[in-house]
Amino acid sequence: MSHNTFGQLFRVTTWGESHGPAIGCVVDGCPPGLSLSEADIQPFLDRRRPGQSKFTTQRQEPDQVKILSGVYEGRTTGTPISLLIENTDQRSKDYASIAAQYRPGHADMAYDLKYGHRDPRGGGRSSARETAMRVAAGAVARKILGPGVVIRGAMVALGPHGVDRERWNWAEVEQNPFFCPDPEAATQWAEILDGIRKAGSSIGAVLEVVAQGVPPGLGAPIYGKLDSDIAAALMSINAVKAVEIGDGFAAAALRGEQNGDEMRMEDGRITFLSNHAGGILGGIATGQDIVARFAVKPTSSILTPMHGVTAAGENADVLTKGRHDPCVGIRAVPVGEAMLACVLADHLLRHRGQTGQYSQPRA
Repeated sequence: MSHNTFGQLFRVTTWGESHGPAIGCVVDGCPPGLSLSEADIQPFLDRRRPGQSKFTTQRQEPDQVKILSGVYEGRTTGTPISLLIENTDQRSKDYASIAAQYRPGHADMAYDLKYGHRDPRGGGRSSARETAMRVAAGAVARKILGPGVVIRGAMVALGPHGVDRERWNWAEVEQNPFFCPDPEAATQWAEILDGIRKAGSSIGAVLEVVAQGVPPGLGAPIYGKLDSDIAAALMSINAVKAVEIGDGFAAAALRGEQNGDEMRMEDGRITFLSNHAGGILGGIATGQDIVARFAVKPTSSILTPMHGVTAAGENADVLTKGRHDPCVGIRAVPVGEAMLACVLADHLLRHRGQTGQYSQPRA
């Protein structure tokens, strides 16, 4: 299977399946001399780890990362960094009854049409289990970006139930199982999702990722646009069906004088009076906060029987047993952060390669 690598100078290749012995990735292009240990990576994996609340899959994976190469005496060597996570809690028998069935909403049929052979256990390569390695790679990317670039994410809608931005508090994101910045919405979501979970169904979500302190100039016109690479990276996450930068689709409802981010000089620097563009103009970072949102569809694996077909071409009612997230969007927050970090690290290295500058993030 091809196309398992993303990035140009900061390149990440992931490998492994949901129910295989392990998953892993190779990070190539990381500059030498950066401080890096497993302890730098593990906290990000712990935020994505399954089984931490009743609102996520109860699969118990410690997701302990091992650095196999590319680091010597606590510093990167400039050679490929190989990362490994062992799978310890597979229950492949849960998929025996549907191995020859095509589940609605899943990639089963598409994989068979393309490859003619697939691993049905937990979705195989199409499982969100793969995203753990993206999170690990994102931790390495943050080292390249430095402490001046702060990347944060939040869940801003559970199905049709959104947050109140007047109550937005980043500190609340780590205080509830939804990564929700609005404590009142988080309380409401708990009741809503509990009912959906008990009904054997699922629901979608909208996530927002923000990068502060990004140096201006990252990105390039036309085919190297920073926003197009961010959109592609977020769209590559499992179950994502839409991406928007800044105001996104809402910008289409505005007039020009409303949408344009007006500027003024302040203390000898350009300041913006708004950020409808999400920190990117003409594909190039302006120095403002980079803001992106992505929509995650409802988890396709549910306990409600649905009409499907078999690989032999027969009609069948498909019911997916096993352990699944009633809202897979919850654990996508750390994944979105990681993908944004990887894109920004890649563009920082590309910017240095094109202009000779290694721009350090502004404080």
